[in-house]
Order: sequence, then structure tokens, then C-alpha cells
Amino acid sequence: MRLARENPTWGHRRVQGELARLGYRIAASTVWEILNAAGIDPAPRRPGPTWREFLTAQAEGIIAADFFHIDTALGRRLYALVFLEHDTRRLHITRVTAHPTRDWAVQQARNLTADLGMRIETLRFLLRDRDGKYGEAFDAVFQAEEMEILKSAPQAPRMNAHCERVIGSIRREALDHVLIMNEAHARHVLAAYERHYNERRPHQTRNQLPPDAHEQPVAAHALSTSKVLRTRILGGVINEYRYAA
Repeated sequence: MRLARENPTWGHRRVQGELARLGYRIAASTVWEILNAAGIDPAPRRPGPTWREFLTAQAEGIIAADFFHIDTALGRRLYALVFLEHDTRRLHITRVTAHPTRDWAVQQARNLTADLGMRIETLRFLLRDRDGKYGEAFDAVFQAEEMEILKSAPQAPRMNAHCERVIGSIRREALDHVLIMNEAHARHVLAAYERHYNERRPHQTRNQLPPDAHEQPVAAHALSTSKVLRTRILGGVINEYRYAA
């Protein structure tokens, strides 16, 4: 039963073959009866992996996109587009606009593919919702890089949960503590947060490593004698720490 649950596309004969390779001599009909009694479809075409299982298995090749809005102190609504690489959790925040047209979204997609450089060769899927601001030309930018477009179901934000979560982090850790005055100010705040997120912010899913780090730094001095310095980001909204040289 374990083999069938861990490999949902295997039929009873495929399970029997794997058992035979492990040294268990058992008839295919017996495997069929065991799976059927356990409530597992013995046919070769059982339902595939769940959405969460798919995202986990394909994390290395997925980049997700989502729009979010920013309300300025003067009551103007601005928009930005975030892209998040699932495997590394690397964050990309686009430029800001008050008018997120399809042409604008296409330009942000082109800017992203240029910024990714050679890393884009490791990506296989773009995950997005069904917002009308994307359009066929937006998808075509990624399809030209041999990427497949995955669309989440309508009104199902959990299907793009990583992007939803990072947008929540942007709000809680930066935007909720700053009065945004205009587009230029919004770009400055978001750029500062993006640098902090990618270079210094620890992530539990990466063993507390930032997206751009490959290993934890080694302290050059004894912890008891080293002075820890604080760097204030965005006027102290975010703090970063390092040892004094």
C-alpha cells in the first residue's frame, strides 16, 4: 500500500513489478485485491498528485506572479507586480504604476526575463492567477523561454500561496509602517525591501538562509567580545545586524 500511495500513477502491475525487484514474490491479482481492499484504485490511472504535492515536487522550476496595490498618503492607488522563485524564494518586485495595463505587464515580464539571465533556463513553469491584466502577450514572453503557464483556479488565492505570503510580508514589514507619498517613493521603498529580502532576511524553508546566500557566515570574532552593529533600513522600519570589523 505504501508504494501505491507514494506513487499515485502506478497500477497494480507496476507495484507488483517493484515488489518483485525487492524480492517479494506476489501475484498481480493478489496486489490488486490488497489495493482494492484498502480503498486504493488498483487501475494504472489513479488520480495524480495534489496541487501541493505538485508544487513541492516542481519547486525548482516554478516562478509565481501576482499583482498587489499600494495606497498613497494622498489617496492614490498604485500597483506593482511581484515574482517569486519557489525554490530559492528569491523576490523580484517590478516598477510601480497607477495604470497597470496589459502592455505595462508585458514590459515587466520582459524586464524580469532579462534580469534572470541564465537562471531562466532552470525554470519550467510560470504560476499566475486569471487576472485580466496579464493577457496572451504576457504569457508569450515566458512561453518563448520554453516555460509552461499554470493558471490558478478562480478565487483560489491558496493556489498561489507563496506569492500571497510574500505580499503579506511586504505589507507587514514595510508598507504598513511607511506613508507612501508618490510613485518614486513607492519604488524606493520596494527596492529597499527587495534588497533586504534577498540578501539579509532569513527564511525557515532555507534553514534561515536569505535567498541569495548559500551558507551561513562564520563569525570572525568570539561572540562574547564582538560588537554587533545595527543598520537601519527605511529609517529603522527594518533592522539588519552585523559584527563590527
